[in-house]
Amino acid sequence: MFLRLAQQHRAFVRDLVMDLQALATVLENRGYLASCYTCGEEMNSASFMVSLGESHLIRFLVSDYGITWTEMRDDRELMKLEGAEAISQLQELANLIKYHTTPNPEQLAAATIPTAARR
Repeated sequence: MFLRLAQQHRAFVRDLVMDLQALATVLENRGYLASCYTCGEEMNSASFMVSLGESHLIRFLVSDYGITWTEMRDDRELMKLEGAEAISQLQELANLIKYHTTPNPEQLAAATIPTAARR
């Protein structure tokens, strides 16, 4: 049972890394400074970053050890989410890119505000 779960987790991380690489490419094509770096060819970890302008940066890290979403402005950490919350926040960013032809930095920045904070 545990070997199967470990294998499923590795497949999940690999899929997430591929999705991050695709998102970085789309953002770059739309004029944003974005990158996705992986270690080795096994695709078991990645560091995704996108600049939303005006010293506003999003960093998403994924590895076997965890998943984190960190939002920074002027080199100060504004928000840090982990696990499912981090993935949900990444989905909001991806949805904005998917459904808006040319989102501006303000729209992207607004997408980074967690749903709970908007209430």
